[in-house]
Order: sequence, then structure tokens, then C-alpha cells
Amino acid sequence: QVQLVESGGGSVQAGGSLRLSCVISGYAISNYLMGWFRQAPGKEREGVAASGGDGSSTTYASSVQGRFTISRDTAKNTLYLQMNSLKPEDTAMYYCAAGPRWKGPRLLSDYYNYWGQGTQVTVSS
Repeated sequence: QVQLVESGGGSVQAGGSLRLSCVISGYAISNYLMGWFRQAPGKEREGVAASGGDGSSTTYASSVQGRFTISRDTAKNTLYLQMNSLKPEDTAMYYCAAGPRWKGPRLLSDYYNYWGQGTQVTVSS
């Protein structure tokens, strides 16, 4: 059974940083597409960052480019999202997602098969 468990969310002031973690079980993340998504109240879910199965390619939403960094530790089977220079508009529930064997990163949720339960990030001004 595949499980994704996020942690690291919280409340911070604008300009602050958080690091989200996603521990995956039942699914070895090596060579697999992995991503972070978020959904704010009243808004659609959006792709934030993705890591291709090649382990080196990444892509980001334009709204977070240069501020967020996605990474993976295959030994720990864990996905990370380092978020710096946070803004109030980054406030959302953040979800980790796992996809199929896929070299290139993808931000469309249709590519992903498994999802975590989410962790809340709240940024105050």
C-alpha cells in the first residue's frame, strides 16, 4: 500500500522560510515523477514544483520560481520542498504527489497517481 505523509507546515511571517517533507512508503521514489501541489480556499489545485524521475530535472510554477526548491533523498524515500521568502499568497494546503516512471518533471496533476493528506502553510503579512 502506497502512503505519502507530509509534514513541516506551519504559520510564518512574510519573508520567512519553511521546509516541507513527504515520506513515501510502499513506493520507491527513484526514477519516479514526484511533485508538490497546493490548494488555497476557493481556488483550484495548482502544481508548485516537480522533480523528474531522472533525479535531476525540476520545474516550478512561475509564482514560486527562485523561492522554492524541490529535492529528493532516495535513501530516505523522502521528498522535500524548501520554501524561502514566503508571501501571504503562498498560504494554502500543500500536497505531495507521486507519479509513474517519468524522466521529465510535470506540473499537471493528471500525471500523478498517489497523493498525501496535505500540510497547511499559512503566511501572515
